[in-house]
Amino acid sequence: MAYRNRTYIAFDGDNDMHYYRLMTAWKANDGFSLNFHNAHDLNTARDSSQEESIKRQLRERFAHSKLLVVLIGANTKYLTKFVKWEMEVALRLGLPIIGVNLNGSRQMDDRCPPTIRDQLVVYTSFNHNIIEHAMNHWPAEFHSLRSASSTGWRYYNDVVYQRLGL
Repeated sequence: MAYRNRTYIAFDGDNDMHYYRLMTAWKANDGFSLNFHNAHDLNTARDSSQEESIKRQLRERFAHSKLLVVLIGANTKYLTKFVKWEMEVALRLGLPIIGVNLNGSRQMDDRCPPTIRDQLVVYTSFNHNIIEHAMNHWPAEFHSLRSASSTGWRYYNDVVYQRLGL
């Protein structure tokens, strides 16, 4: 079995790539404390490949992942080919999911993909500090809540955002 220490990031590659690249830039920049092992670094899934070939590469990424971050943009809920599949795989594997709203919302809103709408997911806005907080705290919270059979979505209240300087 593969060692699960990676963070898998799902996003709309056509419209939200710059948000993904910004997260990887935060990781690479010494001025930011965001630190994660990116599952995308394991292999390359090319758009020109066949769907099953791409999914094989994505399954390899999941085999090493401990967490799914979904960047939720204007079109994410309409993506059914890969992003929906990625969320379904994460749910099947019991991975903690962080929904990151690219529109600034701090909780679930109408952009939320139906696949994760009623699931045990935490939602944040797109900001370095709150994403880092969620990546550091949500996995343990998720597993604790899941063990207690808790369901439904979560969010961090204003006190958490204020403490993080947001």
